Amino acid sequence: MTDAEPSRETTVGELSEGQILRGILDRLPPSSAPVGPGDDAAVLSVPDGRVVATTDTLVHGPDFRLAWSSPFDLGFKAAAVNLADVAAMGARPIALLVALAMPDATPVSFVRGFADGLAAACAELAPGCAVEGGDLTVSDTLTIAVTALGSLDGRAPVRRSGARVGDGVYVIGELGEAARGLDVLFERFTDADGAPVALTAEARDALDAADAKALSRQLTPRPPLAEALRAAASGATAMMDVSDGLALDATRLADASGVTIALDSETLGDDPARALGGGEDHGFLVAFAPDAEPLGRRIGTVVARGAEALTVDGRAWAGRVGWDPYRDWDAGRG
Repeated sequence: MTDAEPSRETTVGELSEGQILRGILDRLPPSSAPVGPGDDAAVLSVPDGRVVATTDTLVHGPDFRLAWSSPFDLGFKAAAVNLADVAAMGARPIALLVALAMPDATPVSFVRGFADGLAAACAELAPGCAVEGGDLTVSDTLTIAVTALGSLDGRAPVRRSGARVGDGVYVIGELGEAARGLDVLFERFTDADGAPVALTAEARDALDAADAKALSRQLTPRPPLAEALRAAASGATAMMDVSDGLALDATRLADASGVTIALDSETLGDDPARALGGGEDHGFLVAFAPDAEPLGRRIGTVVARGAEALTVDGRAWAGRVGWDPYRDWDAGRG
């Protein structure tokens, strides 16, 4: 007697687009839009007639490694990073449009897990937001593109360009945890040649609490969207998602506002270099006028524009400034 041949997973290449799409929609909450998925386009209700729109693309290699991220993780993160950009404008997320370009050998179970991650992120981070459409196609490289839409609900958008001299600079959320999680992956879950090795459930369970938390922040970020919306309602003068590193994003906000942002390293935690140079925190950098009721932790002050857009303890920051895919991708996949 021979051992039974192991069962083989169905791949997306063996199904039609309609079958794959049905497998996604069946795992998502029902749409509350006037016209949701199923037509050529969705129809959404936007209370004050203005739509905040953003898009982000995650590509296998520079943005994630399948050896490290489960399908659920990828769905959750793809939603979270886009929801954060909408909230950074002071808008309430109302819809996601999701496009998947997949190799035809991709298991159908990947699509199901990905849809579960999308649904979980919307339910946890932005109740009422739903996937209202998207696209499916074939590609040699797994690519995820998400467009997020939001409603300002009668408020003015909070832009990067509104910071004024004398404003306090605050951060809502954590700094450096996602970067620490990335360090855990590259230091512990690569082989001798630097190629990613599988991150198993057993390996994750073996991590200490601090490393496990950091890994979670990297693989399934949880941006504090509700706090960002409260900051907008409390009179934030400028705000942005901290996605590419505090130093880089603070420089962007300073340039947009024509000011210098002066940070105090003592407010940045136990590892200021990682807080400043790490990426993917997906917290919020916020400026508040002196008479406002701020949210978050104060980390600096807006001062008149000087020679540098950003200073740390009164000096130009000379360390790592954040994530740049053209500079930092090591061309590995896994």
